[in-house]
Amino acid sequence: MSTSNQCLSCGRPGRRLILDLGVQPLANNLLTPADLSKPEPRFPLRLALCESCWLLQITDLVPPTDLFSEYLSFSSVSDALLRHSADAVTAHRRNLALGPESLVIEIASNDGYLLKNFVAAGIPCLGIEPAGNIARVAVERGVPTISRFFTAELAAELAEAGKRADLILGNNVFAHVPDINGFVAGLARLLKPQGRAILEFPYGCDLIEHLEFDTIYHEHVFYFTLRALVPVFNRHGLEVVGVDRLAIHGGSLRLQVAHLGAIPVHPSVATLLAEEARKGVASSRYYEQFGAQVRSIRDQLLGQVRELKAAGKSIAAYGASAKGSTLLNFYGLGRAELDFVVDRSSAKQGRLTPGTHLPILPAEELARRRPDYALLLTWNFAEEILDQQRPYLQAGGRFIIPLPAVRLSPP
Repeated sequence: MSTSNQCLSCGRPGRRLILDLGVQPLANNLLTPADLSKPEPRFPLRLALCESCWLLQITDLVPPTDLFSEYLSFSSVSDALLRHSADAVTAHRRNLALGPESLVIEIASNDGYLLKNFVAAGIPCLGIEPAGNIARVAVERGVPTISRFFTAELAAELAEAGKRADLILGNNVFAHVPDINGFVAGLARLLKPQGRAILEFPYGCDLIEHLEFDTIYHEHVFYFTLRALVPVFNRHGLEVVGVDRLAIHGGSLRLQVAHLGAIPVHPSVATLLAEEARKGVASSRYYEQFGAQVRSIRDQLLGQVRELKAAGKSIAAYGASAKGSTLLNFYGLGRAELDFVVDRSSAKQGRLTPGTHLPILPAEELARRRPDYALLLTWNFAEEILDQQRPYLQAGGRFIIPLPAVRLSPP
């Protein structure tokens, strides 16, 4: 565990505490029953704001090797994510004129769920995935993958071996890396002169405005606004040349980054910077009420759960996700309130949720066991999950959707 008062990006001292989520277990450390006899590691989880460069970041860092060397989140289990990735690949191929002479590199490529689309199109690619168990699955599926952490040193190795990229992809990884300057320096080293890096990550403004506090866990070191990122890229000879708002994961950004002056900057960059300036993201005022609002929405959900339990209703949960771990542990919801959790990932089934130790069962058990209510922890995929769980809903079950506002699914 590393704690410092210096900003991880600009290095200046002094960070303002925005939200304290207490001492929490690692959100993806799903336990086996045998683990219950051992101490469960827990660490402070606090969100702070650098008042020099306006970057949101957690204050207490867990070494990446403790978080990612063995991983149980397989991206291929989400139909929505598969569709999103396939659509993105189609757009990247068209917009960048990628072909058999190109090279695509994806950082944190997981089980090859995205790169398989490039393989199918005959476009050379390489995945970089630190979790050995997941990297092996990607290789077995025909996606070239190395099991390493992406660093400036690895980027230099690949570049010296002639593997500079036309396109570098990083979906939901940029915010995970404590050494943000090393990561961006690696992008600059690995990109061809006219190459582009395209990065997707949850958007800091959506986090603040929609109270998406469950996006905060030890893996997610940063919560980015465009205003906070511009100086990071410029520091390493890169610039943001395009930006898109995405609905996925409760609101994300897709940034296009290139070498300074290599590619014309799209008007979308100035538009979003102006929008952020109007909101006041470069001021403490924008963030001041976040903690109080999060505590208020927690009280709303806990009140509803208590009412349902007092009425004799049974409640389970859907989604053994990292965001679910943050919510359950911050709210103090465990076995007294919830009977079990279901999840589509077979790698998670048979394990226990971090901190709360709820048994994780197959998703089909929701319709079979028919709890009166199910707390939807993966609310960011609500539409997909409600469609998959139609038998449960038709049998009279209802979902409690906790964010961005507490509500019940239609009867």
